[in-house]
Amino acid sequence: MNQPILQTQQLVFRYTTEEGVAPTVLDGIDLTIQPGSFVAVLGHNGSGKSTLAKHFNAILLPTGGKVYVSGLDTADEARLLDIRCQVGMVFQNPDNQIVASVVEEDVAFAPENLGLPSPQIRQRVDAALRTVGMESYARHAPHLLSGGQKQRVAIAGVLAMEPACVVLDEATAMLDPVGRREVLSTVRALNREKGITVLLITHHMDEAAQADRLIVMHDGRVVRDGPPAQVFQDVEGLRALGLEVPEPVALMYALRQRGLDLPLDALDADSCAAALGKLLS
Repeated sequence: MNQPILQTQQLVFRYTTEEGVAPTVLDGIDLTIQPGSFVAVLGHNGSGKSTLAKHFNAILLPTGGKVYVSGLDTADEARLLDIRCQVGMVFQNPDNQIVASVVEEDVAFAPENLGLPSPQIRQRVDAALRTVGMESYARHAPHLLSGGQKQRVAIAGVLAMEPACVVLDEATAMLDPVGRREVLSTVRALNREKGITVLLITHHMDEAAQADRLIVMHDGRVVRDGPPAQVFQDVEGLRALGLEVPEPVALMYALRQRGLDLPLDALDADSCAAALGKLLS
C-alpha cells in the first residue's frame, strides 16, 4: 500500500484561553488518507472538523499525538515549508486569501515566494488558471469577480505551488448555489483528472455525498467513516448527531417508513428518480 499522504495518530488538540481552561477540541483522532482520494469531513459547528483541517498544513500543532504529511511530522519545524508545499489550504472567505490587485499576480504570489525562476512561475500560473477555468480572467481585478470565481482564483493560487493535496475548509460556505457548483466541479476535476488528493470540510450534505469517503465528526471524535452511500443510510443515527441526510435519501427514508420497498443509497436526484421509476413500473 502507498504511504498515506495524511495521517493522524491519537491526535489531541486543546485551545488555551486567558483563564487557562483548555477544552479538548480533538479527542484521539486516528485517520489515514491515501494519495489520490476524495474525502469529505462532515459535522455540525463545533465538531472539530475545521480544527482538524488546520493540522494538515501545520497551522495548528497537536497538543498530543502525531500528524504526518507524506511521512513528515508536522511538529518538525525544519520541514514546515515542505509540508506546506505538499498540502494547500483553501479557506471559507476567498477575500482573505487574495493578496494582489490582478488575478495572475495573485496566483503568482506563492511560487514567487518559493524563489522559482520567472519562466517556471509563468508556466505554473497559466496552468493553474487553465485548470480552474479562469485563464480568460488573468488580467482582471479579483474584487470584481463573483464569489465562485474568487474561490476558483484562490484554488489556482494553491495549485501554483503544485501540492499533492488540497484541503478545502468550508470553502463553499459563503457562496451562492452557482458558486458552490463551480467550485465543486473544479474540485472533482482536480481529483479525477490530476490525481490530487482532496479533503473537503463541509456542512453541506450534497457536497459530502460527492466524495468517495465520508468522515463524520462529533464532539472532537470520528463517529462514522465509510462510503457516503453507506454512511447516509443511518438516517436516525445522523439525526441524533444533529445532522441531516441528502434530500433524496430523506425522501426515500420517509417513503420506506410508509412501507415502500426503496433503497437508501440514492444520493442524487437522478438515482432517486430511477429507484422510484423502478418501483412504479
